[in-house]
Amino acid sequence: MTDLADLLVRGGPVIWAIGALSVLTLALILWKVFRLSALGAWTGGRVTGEAIALWQSGDGATALARLGPRRSIRARLAHAAMVARGDPTLTPDGAREETTRIARTLLAELRSGLRPLDLIVTIAPLLGLLGTVLGMIAAFQALQQAGGQTDPATLAGGIWEALLTTAAGMAVAIPPPPP
Repeated sequence: MTDLADLLVRGGPVIWAIGALSVLTLALILWKVFRLSALGAWTGGRVTGEAIALWQSGDGATALARLGPRRSIRARLAHAAMVARGDPTLTPDGAREETTRIARTLLAELRSGLRPLDLIVTIAPLLGLLGTVLGMIAAFQALQQAGGQTDPATLAGGIWEALLTTAAGMAVAIPPPPP
């Protein structure tokens, strides 16, 4: 734990901002995984497939009954498509348009909450770059104050801060692999 505290102190104020962004990123990712799970993004495939097979075999009522209580995205879309296709007031093109409209609504529901992650991915490397510039300014100020007596240890602190914030900013912005 003291190593982490040391990194935060030596990294300067920019590393604190990057650290806050990393915590926010983790919270957003966990919230999004929870939301996708609640929406049934990873479930409902088997029942939906069975219902589609029933629909195709001509047993639309059983297919709709199977999908009715299901809340997964797949089941909701399949149910909406079957209802639209079975609606006598809609032409086949109208049923397709209605299904497309519902699919877009469901996709928008799945995509919600991704904008803050996009923003963090943009901001984190810029903060890392800001830390780099601030660290290099500190290093050159130390060099100027030392005059002709340049000590590499004097420069190391500013360069260390610069490299630390750059690495941290890039680490926050690198997206995790998809689930």
